[in-house]
Amino acid sequence: MNENFKLYMLFKDRIGIVADVSALIARNDLNIKSMEVEQTGGKAKLYVEIENGGASRQAVFKMLGTISDLEEFSFIEVLPQQVREKQFRVVLDNIRDGVFSIDTDGKITTINRVAATLVGCEASSLIGKHIKELPLSDYDILECLSGKKFTNVKREIVTSSSRIQFFSTCRPIVDSKNRIAGAVEIDKDVQQIKLLAQSISEPAPVTFSDFIGQNHLIREATLLARKIAETDAIVTIRGESGTGKDIFARAIHSGSGRKGPFIPINCAALPENLLESELFGYVPGAFTGATKEGKPGLFEMANGGSIFLDEIGEIPLGLQAKLLRAIEEKSLRRVGGTKEITITARIITATNENLEQMLRDKLFRKDLYYRINVLPIHIAPLRERLDDIPLLVDHFLFQLNSRLDKAPQTLTRNAMDKLCAHDWPGNVRELKNVIERASILCDSDRIDSDYILFSFEIGKTREELQDLCLGAEEKKPLRALLDRYERQMIRQAVETSASLRAAAKSLGISHTGLLQKIRKHGLEVETKRTIRNESLPKRICPSSRPLS
Repeated sequence: MNENFKLYMLFKDRIGIVADVSALIARNDLNIKSMEVEQTGGKAKLYVEIENGGASRQAVFKMLGTISDLEEFSFIEVLPQQVREKQFRVVLDNIRDGVFSIDTDGKITTINRVAATLVGCEASSLIGKHIKELPLSDYDILECLSGKKFTNVKREIVTSSSRIQFFSTCRPIVDSKNRIAGAVEIDKDVQQIKLLAQSISEPAPVTFSDFIGQNHLIREATLLARKIAETDAIVTIRGESGTGKDIFARAIHSGSGRKGPFIPINCAALPENLLESELFGYVPGAFTGATKEGKPGLFEMANGGSIFLDEIGEIPLGLQAKLLRAIEEKSLRRVGGTKEITITARIITATNENLEQMLRDKLFRKDLYYRINVLPIHIAPLRERLDDIPLLVDHFLFQLNSRLDKAPQTLTRNAMDKLCAHDWPGNVRELKNVIERASILCDSDRIDSDYILFSFEIGKTREELQDLCLGAEEKKPLRALLDRYERQMIRQAVETSASLRAAAKSLGISHTGLLQKIRKHGLEVETKRTIRNESLPKRICPSSRPLS
């Protein structure tokens, strides 16, 4: 029984190798089915598939071994071209769209699994068949052989068991000499397009990776939240305003795997007389202005999901008792109703209040406090994790530059120093606003400290800002104030003088004395007129990369 031999040969590269191999095989009455040649590093690799014509492997080996400059020879199982074809087939069959191509005669040259499924056939059985043998609603792809193109044309295939709608795009295939060598069609399922559009239009779920920070306080809080996310335990998120408690709550909901919705409510934003009806709902005619159909509360709407009670410390004492009953008994009654309604929502609370002080002031129920404070998560304020500022800045700038279609921006060292010297009463929310303001105002790709404006600086003149800075420094030791002033004077003198000697003369000190003071304050002179890379203040803001 005849079999095909696949051979690998390595030659020292020279002219005539392919001709010698082809002639030798032909003289021995063997037929070459395919041949590939690779030339690299002064070597020539030949991959040959031949029909043996009854010859044995030993005979073929002896025959080809007579060719000059042959260095390696072996029988192989698969040719490189076959490997590439298999890889191409794997890629093609894993595309969700239907793809097929034809040659200039209209015969199918390639078809993937999705396209074959559309017409109810095996892909291998369709290769070589004319396109008109497929049960398509049209054959526009044939018109591409004359150069026409079709984009997202709505099509439909009706089979005995289903009706499939898709959008079809057809293009001619052009070779290296700009001649049409065939055509290709790509079919996109309408249902897949709808699902894709839905995934884009709906907001992406917030996860713990959306919380930016590498500080150990944030890592510890995130680790705890991940552990308890999949449980049904009540979580209370403690932290100052602007620290990101809402993002943490959404991440816990996403990590819980619950299929129901995430329902947030700011307890401080609703009037006291509306808060109860919003949380628990009401029956028809429960009060003046109630709708005839009644209304479910947010606890009911969050069934199967999570309800986030932000600023829980703002809930009035009377309503706290009803909230405690709902938490403990997993049921509630609508306003004006008598029927018990089971609730399955996971409860997440948050507050920036000192609940312990509110207990002492009798503004918060002790039993509710102990019920919700089982697993408290504390989010550190920004002033306690200054090392996260560079990460947050990069994150906010990337978002802003993408949204505003601006070139990527970075902060200078002076700008970053100014950020790190701030107390951040508004926390991450304030930082985001400051960076957004700086990005919009600065047209350069380098944002300097002049564009870092805090709320108290907006509208102030340069002189007023200097007065504010001096006022903020009044409580610092005299030595620190004198060093700061000396540093500013040296910087100004160097920047406005033609040389260091001229700067020293304007300051009334020697050239050597100026150099000593430059070293003392950690200043580096880049040119005769510029000082850069000042040493960081004691309140350092770490960064993994140079900022200027």
